[in-house]
Amino acid sequence: MNRTLLLRQLLLDRVEADPRAAVQHLVGMQAQVPSDPYVACWSRLHAFEPDELGRQLLERRLVRMTLLRATLHLVTDVDALQMRQLLQEMLERAFASSPFSRTLGDLDLAPVQARAIELLERTPLTLAQLRSELAKEWPERDANALAYAVRYLVPLVQVTPRGVWGRRMQPTVTTLARWLGAEPAPRQGGSDELVLRYLRAFGPATVGDIRTWSWLSDLGSVVDRMRPELSVYRDETGRELFDVRDGAFADRAVTAPVRFLPQFDNVFLSHADRSRIMDAVRWDASFTHRGSFLADGFLAGSWKLAESSRREATLTLDVRARVPSAERRLIREEAEALLLFLTPRAKSRRVVVERR
Repeated sequence: MNRTLLLRQLLLDRVEADPRAAVQHLVGMQAQVPSDPYVACWSRLHAFEPDELGRQLLERRLVRMTLLRATLHLVTDVDALQMRQLLQEMLERAFASSPFSRTLGDLDLAPVQARAIELLERTPLTLAQLRSELAKEWPERDANALAYAVRYLVPLVQVTPRGVWGRRMQPTVTTLARWLGAEPAPRQGGSDELVLRYLRAFGPATVGDIRTWSWLSDLGSVVDRMRPELSVYRDETGRELFDVRDGAFADRAVTAPVRFLPQFDNVFLSHADRSRIMDAVRWDASFTHRGSFLADGFLAGSWKLAESSRREATLTLDVRARVPSAERRLIREEAEALLLFLTPRAKSRRVVVERR
């Protein structure tokens, strides 16, 4: 299961592919932190050029928007249009269970959404600017809650150059329809296709795994309907694992390379049972504001980058698993390569290993 997940996640061998193809295969990448997709691609793609990903964002062939699990994802333009409407009900449920919904009470949000769309299609706004504009028309309501209602309920994208390699911009949004010049429209049978794509990138998996990844409801009925076209296995506890018929499998004896991953990566967030990627070390709150790395295929520790005003770059490693000395050398070598990738203009670089 571990080696197969690495294979399907493009983490067993770096592949020859452009960033958009990788994002398409992985059904999006977590993108709360603008640099995260670049680290995710660097670990997966041979001879990855960050400017290529940035160019595809500028050309609107990739977009950053709220999707799976109500979190910010980098997805292709096609997936943005097809997935967003499919996930609308899930996002409505996520908002309904949020403190923002409780703050707004029984307020009719349709006029709020309509006004926000009008404002954002006139000119992209930051969340603070949107909050200020909505407060003018609903002064008796919590302005922050109004803005977050729009963030959950209206298909929005973050405009570039936010998320583009080497450039900075406050998170600023407009509507998906305005950005791509088309309205969100899922294909017929879109939930079935989404399940198949998940399994191709993350399977074999249980229904609970698919639910953890997507937050979609009624997945048991969806998978039961699809059962004739799926392969079905059982794990050592007897749980059913579903998979695509042509799912790729890796040999359990294959060597897994050291891989560095960003602060958030779907490889950690897309299964209810994470034992296929975690063993002695568990991904938890202690990884906040830190990236992670794999050794022998499993989570082995965290990393953090710091840059000084004098252009001195330090990448600090926290090795949390017991790994042989040879593996520690590989971890350091990969860390040095990542540090060079992330700080090409630094005057000096060093890798520091924290001792536990």
